[in-house]
Amino acid sequence: MELNEYQKESRKTKMYPEKLEGGIYYSTLGLCGEAGELANKVKKIARDNNFDKEGIKGELGDILWYVASVAEEIGYSLDEIAASNLEKLNKRKQEGKISGNGDER
Repeated sequence: MELNEYQKESRKTKMYPEKLEGGIYYSTLGLCGEAGELANKVKKIARDNNFDKEGIKGELGDILWYVASVAEEIGYSLDEIAASNLEKLNKRKQEGKISGNGDER
């Protein structure tokens, strides 16, 4: 499946609560929550030696759903987001700035 196809299909399942007055709030908060759930699954690998590969896969899918949603809310396709990110990372690598801190490396 292509990223833009996923984004289009995932939008068919969106349901934003009216009280948040916009999908970007709901989507961003949901993304943070799902990232926390992923972190919790990974934590349990260390704590309980419980490598829940399917659970991690599920959380990554939920994260992807929310990333697609935030991207749509700001007017970008997932393909545009992915291409922009690779361009940024390749530029940093070429400049020897792949590690370090800050957005403007």
